[in-house]
Amino acid sequence: MLQLGLVPLAAGQRVRGPRAAGVTSRAARKIYRVGSRDIRVLAPTTGAEGGGEKTVLAGWHSVVTMPRIWLAAGLIGCALFAGGVALFSMDPLHRLWGTSAACAYALAALAVMAWRSRATTGVDVALGILIGGAILVPLLWMIWTGHGEPEVGVVATSANTLIRHGTPYKSSQVLATTTNPNQYNPYLPLMAAFGVPQALFGHGPLTDPRVWFGLVFLVVFAFALRIAGARDCVRWALLVTASPIIAFELCVGGTDVPMVAFMCLGFALLWRPQGTSIIAAGLALGIASSMKATAWPALVVAFALLYVRDGKREAWRFTAAALSVVAVIVGPFAVLRPGSLVRNTILFPLGLASVKSQAASPLLGHVLAQTGTVGHTAVVILLIGSGLAIAVSLVVRPPLDVPAATVRLVIGLSAMFVLAPSTRFGYFIYPAAMVLWLLVSLAGRKSAQPALPADAASSSASP
Repeated sequence: MLQLGLVPLAAGQRVRGPRAAGVTSRAARKIYRVGSRDIRVLAPTTGAEGGGEKTVLAGWHSVVTMPRIWLAAGLIGCALFAGGVALFSMDPLHRLWGTSAACAYALAALAVMAWRSRATTGVDVALGILIGGAILVPLLWMIWTGHGEPEVGVVATSANTLIRHGTPYKSSQVLATTTNPNQYNPYLPLMAAFGVPQALFGHGPLTDPRVWFGLVFLVVFAFALRIAGARDCVRWALLVTASPIIAFELCVGGTDVPMVAFMCLGFALLWRPQGTSIIAAGLALGIASSMKATAWPALVVAFALLYVRDGKREAWRFTAAALSVVAVIVGPFAVLRPGSLVRNTILFPLGLASVKSQAASPLLGHVLAQTGTVGHTAVVILLIGSGLAIAVSLVVRPPLDVPAATVRLVIGLSAMFVLAPSTRFGYFIYPAAMVLWLLVSLAGRKSAQPALPADAASSSASP
């Protein structure tokens, strides 16, 4: 029985015909079909699977080689989302982003289809339009006019407080008398680093924290894709950055953007063989965990994966590396001023401070918390219970590989965001971005696998 495999092709590589692949049988040559935009291998199946043909689409590992119709359809979907934001949002900053981004997504879709016969032109033009219209235009206008969500000011203020007073947090005495929720800093100390340029050099297009949020995300996310085995990493990183998942959050706020990049990097390093990659993964997740407590569940999931897959020693090596980063960055503030750290980063996000957070999307946790003391207590219990349920699942049925661990983390984070008393839809940037990272990485790793098994590479037989 003739066995044929899909041979990955580089961008622009030509397929000269079945004889160039070493296929000499007339029946085998008939099942080759080379399209203008993608390549299909039609392999006959017999036996228990029955007769017929099996179609395998190629090209999804790269932005350039994926079917143009699917890329254009995705951009149209993004345009519809951005248009909905522009029409129905009550926030003027959201409407500004939606208007600019909707035009950019629509023009990018036209560019993709207009240059569909060329390998890279249409995609590169579309990426340029996306970065300009979905990020640069609305972001630079907001920076120029001094607009942004409150968290941008919180990060800038925390950096200024850190430089002047040696801590990014207001004291417990100040917080006890304030009614302004923006006096609280719910982020861990490393987040203040993004506000240092503005604290030192003043407000400007190159000092705004959102600019550094975006640059860090783009570089770290592209690196995470490359380490995980993805192809065409720069274009994928640009496309994801310009998508509504990242661009919307980045333009108006952006504090979660760099964190999710380091979480992807940590799990990408866990995909590599044992050795220094385990330590590097701990360092990456330790950096994320030093920005915001939202990254802490990733440490637990990664530990469970390593404990089962690589053994107890590697799991504890990873944990030691991650906790060392947290200890160095967060430890001094926890030792010297534990009261302000707890009040800002724990009590305030849980809604237990005297001032309530402005994060108020109508998700289950927030809706229940608004009903009163009983509802708020129920939400806290549900939140703790969901965390315990995920922890029990890691013990009873631990993940055995990185994709399984990523899915488990996505489920845990989604439950946490739904049940948190102070929450917003923007938090779902974490599960969404991690799913995109996983899908792109899996596509790249699949395309890198050998086309044929070793024992069948040179086989050719008649039916």
